[in-house]
Amino acid sequence: MGLAFFQRAGQAVLAAWALASLVFLLSRWAPLSDENLGLANATELGNGALANAQARDLARQAARQRLGVAEPLFYFSRRAPMPGGDPVPWQWNGRRNQYHRWLGALLRGDWGTSFRDGQPVRVRLGAALACTLPLTGAAAALALGLALALALALARRPWWRRPALVLLAGLQALPLFVLATGLLLALANPDALDWLPTYAQAAEGEGFFALVPYLVLPLACLVLSALPELALQLTAALAQELGAGYATTARAKGLATKQVLQRHALRNALVPLLPLVADLLPALVAGAVVVEIVFSLPGMGHLLADAATTRDYPVLVGGVLLVGAARLFSLVLADAGARWLDARVA
Repeated sequence: MGLAFFQRAGQAVLAAWALASLVFLLSRWAPLSDENLGLANATELGNGALANAQARDLARQAARQRLGVAEPLFYFSRRAPMPGGDPVPWQWNGRRNQYHRWLGALLRGDWGTSFRDGQPVRVRLGAALACTLPLTGAAAALALGLALALALALARRPWWRRPALVLLAGLQALPLFVLATGLLLALANPDALDWLPTYAQAAEGEGFFALVPYLVLPLACLVLSALPELALQLTAALAQELGAGYATTARAKGLATKQVLQRHALRNALVPLLPLVADLLPALVAGAVVVEIVFSLPGMGHLLADAATTRDYPVLVGGVLLVGAARLFSLVLADAGARWLDARVA
């Protein structure tokens, strides 16, 4: 089991590197505008120092050098078309390229600097994670705990299983944006129930505890969006396990349904739930994009959406690398958990 775990962890590392490399190359493939280069205001001077085309070209070249995008993108590149044609359209650039410099810096722990404000990417990601990690972590723990308690209750009391499953299915079909907007209008609306604060800008910069009141509605949205799938899957798995031969034998020996569930059925029912658990945290991070925009929280989702809008590629690549690595390693842990719960898993 240990060797298989390390093999899958190594595969996850390679997959995370391939994902980050692909995102980096695709992001740098698109040309940078004057706004990305910090020249949007300077090129509008009309009769100023940058009015003529030569001065603008020099300014762009200096800005590209400062941002580290003046070198070739990869180890090899296609040559510019020459009169008469070129029998060798590709050229070798060596190690003096953007990708090699980015990969070397990444291995040293340097994630680059933001195109937008010049801050280190790690600083911006760390500030966003300070809001997103407590939010998504608490949502994952609450969703798992509520799904487990609800599934066990439905297994012990099957008479109210049908209405509960209908309610969960309806909640699962509700888009997250609609759910967030509904909670916002119902519980943070002066015309309805003005119980909770709406926006977090007033508390931004005052620490995590100042953000706690602003996280109640976003937390409720993420929990309600993740709970139905977990509860439905676990309820179905428990019902199947209770119908198995070993459960029938255990009840015939005098064990109560609660004891059969806790001692035998639950462990087996958790095995098919592990892939959903592995997808839970990445799904919550994806949901945080919607929730943080609706509730104006300064988290990872809001940061990535803003970086994509402004073409802040270093921040975008760092965020994708972080989320992708978390997803891949969660799959590795889910695989290890399945092996631990059921030795028959190959």
